[in-house]
Amino acid sequence: MKRLAYAGAALLLLLPMAGCGDSAGPATTADGKKKVTLTLNWVPYGEHAPFYYGLKKGFYADEGIELEIKAGGGSGKTIQAVAQKQTDFGWADTPPLLKAIGTGMKVKSVGVFLQKGPASIEFLADKGISKPADLKGKTVGGTPGDALYATFPGWLKANGLEPADVKVVNLDAAGKIAALSEGRVDAIQGFFHDQGPTIEAKTGKQVDHLLYADWGMNLLGTGLVVNEATLGGDAALVGSFVKATQRSWTEAAKDIPGATDAMAELAENEPAKEVLVKQLTLAVPLLDTGAGGVPGVNAEAKWTETIGLMSKYAELKDAGPAATYWDASHAGKG
Repeated sequence: MKRLAYAGAALLLLLPMAGCGDSAGPATTADGKKKVTLTLNWVPYGEHAPFYYGLKKGFYADEGIELEIKAGGGSGKTIQAVAQKQTDFGWADTPPLLKAIGTGMKVKSVGVFLQKGPASIEFLADKGISKPADLKGKTVGGTPGDALYATFPGWLKANGLEPADVKVVNLDAAGKIAALSEGRVDAIQGFFHDQGPTIEAKTGKQVDHLLYADWGMNLLGTGLVVNEATLGGDAALVGSFVKATQRSWTEAAKDIPGATDAMAELAENEPAKEVLVKQLTLAVPLLDTGAGGVPGVNAEAKWTETIGLMSKYAELKDAGPAATYWDASHAGKG
């Protein structure tokens, strides 16, 4: 039954008028809860465990929400689904959100949770890479069009290298893991907390990484995205959803085994349990909340940094201030 339910949710995501295309907003259940959909940035992996944990523990129900979680096909597609009102909320990466808003999509972030961006260069530990300079003469797989690919030349320059010092091999997103696992490239551009544990499980070899954020370039990571019409027309729902998500992440960070158990029970096509545990364990420090902070509360300076980097390296045209892309009224401003 779990597999059939997942297949139905995936089919709904593909239909042009699926989900909540009705301008009236989410439907209400017999017991008064609002039926809300969340579309992930990708097929379920460990970073998503807090949502399933919150679902199982009743954190969303406590806020009057009956939550359905849908798999995604990339942040860009998730953002588009939010813009077209095919889903109520999206979980998406910030750089493609900036580009989408730049093209006129009426969406906004209501809080980035992975504030220390997971953008990284990943490689097998036996490659002897420990700093950016060690990439000189190496081949690095990347996907044209994504933010990691666009900012990679700037990241190299920030670390004393020229783009010509590294050979970039163009690969589609799905092919990068295989290329690294099979030794066709020395390293790949990607999200270390997702791909690293997957490659380790596949190869039995240790994967290391150089995090962009640790070497001079932080791009905000994944967070909650909502349609501007929902933001303006049902602020109470947005506030409730953000509150439940903040609680879910806070509690899941304290109970990684419980969170990944909930995901293994409720998700479909998720990685093996040991991979989920590694993925979530690596994701939690990326919340970067500081002492006593709450997940999803952003500092405007981090938004300004990401906007500046995207403007300089990733062709973000006519970039506006942080408020163009981010509404701080629900998760809060740090």
